[in-house]
Amino acid sequence: MKMRLRDLPSVDRLLAQSDELVAAYGRPLTTHAYRDVLDAARARLRGQANGAAALTPDDLFAQARQRLASLTAPSLRPVINATGVIIHTNLGRAPLCEAALREVAATSRGYSTLEYDLDEGQRGSRSSHVEALLTQLTGAEAALVVNNNAAAVLLMLAALAQGRGVVIARSQLVEIGGGFRVPDVMQQSGARLVEVGTTNRTHLRDYQQALEPPAGDEVALVLHAHRSNFKQIGFVSEPELAELAGLGRPLVDDLGSGALLDTAAFGLTHEPTVQESLAAGAALVAFSGDKLLGGPQAGIVAGQRALVDRLKRHPLARAVRADKLCLAALSATLLHYLRDDAVTQIPVWRMIATPLTALEEKAHAWAAALGPAASVAAGESTVGGGSLPGETLPTRLLALNLPAPNALAARLREQNPPIVARVADERLLFDPRTVLPGEEAALLNGIRSLLVPSE
Repeated sequence: MKMRLRDLPSVDRLLAQSDELVAAYGRPLTTHAYRDVLDAARARLRGQANGAAALTPDDLFAQARQRLASLTAPSLRPVINATGVIIHTNLGRAPLCEAALREVAATSRGYSTLEYDLDEGQRGSRSSHVEALLTQLTGAEAALVVNNNAAAVLLMLAALAQGRGVVIARSQLVEIGGGFRVPDVMQQSGARLVEVGTTNRTHLRDYQQALEPPAGDEVALVLHAHRSNFKQIGFVSEPELAELAGLGRPLVDDLGSGALLDTAAFGLTHEPTVQESLAAGAALVAFSGDKLLGGPQAGIVAGQRALVDRLKRHPLARAVRADKLCLAALSATLLHYLRDDAVTQIPVWRMIATPLTALEEKAHAWAAALGPAASVAAGESTVGGGSLPGETLPTRLLALNLPAPNALAARLREQNPPIVARVADERLLFDPRTVLPGEEAALLNGIRSLLVPSE
């Protein structure tokens, strides 16, 4: 039976028969979905002079339900990270610890003391919630939290060097993920870039020459940018941080990764810590909250009180300030460092510290549960997130030896929850290091779906 335009039901008629959709999605969204479905049907009918196959109200209902489900499904979804990349930028960087999750839930459920002083009964400061913790941990005089590390660097340059020069080595004019470059951030802040040295070698005398009068009188800061996402090897050299701190200008260290613990204790190269930077004489240190620190996305500035106070008073500080959920999660994370249990309680450090024997035991258990298509292979985990470039940790991988591994990886990403694995040497690989507690059952169920022949 062919259908004509006049045979299509009205939106009102369809709505009258769609109590289920209206209850689930609301009348406005359901109306919008039916209009889209009818518009598509009309376009199809107009394109076929002799009409098209009939669409029943049930057909239109099914199409509308599918559109509504697609429209309202969240695109920001939890995933199982089986890649072995611990701080996976594309997957949200550091997962939060349980204490942080509890504090976020408690703070977001109702009102809070975000900017309220209970003792005085009047307005307070949002920075007070984490400043004391940060100064206790790092030895800094003062601290400020903004929404990410790029914002922290931008704020420091705008507040302390607008219209003046900032000296930095050419080897540190880095680009981070997303194409953001230090020179562009500096230009946006209103500071003037003063490059010294060469791509591979910069000497203390290069800085000293840039600070000589009369041109040097217009220099406000010396900026040091830690190369946290790449390495320089070979014929390279740079002054020590303590040497830069003695040049007579405030030294600002863009440390990036935010390590508060010594990574060398876990078999990795030593990553400079915030405490070391401040002890070397940096006036301000900027670092991320969601990398090696293991907390929420945040940019943290720690250092001299007089300079931090200038940042707090700058108009840009309000535009880039951290919200209550960030501060709640960050304070809970920092408390684990003060309690000296970060390695067991903060997921990033727990993953880094997981012994190879435990990973091997888990990989073998997974393989035994999955049958002959699964085996265990040696592999490497990476820290990721622009931290410790080139550094790896030995791990044991679950390997699936099945045809078309890339197609199978795509099917895993369609699971609920999606599973993100990696493909290498024509095998589908899963690293137990980055699979969180409580995710194993869903992971194994998702993998089993690949082992069942499709009809």
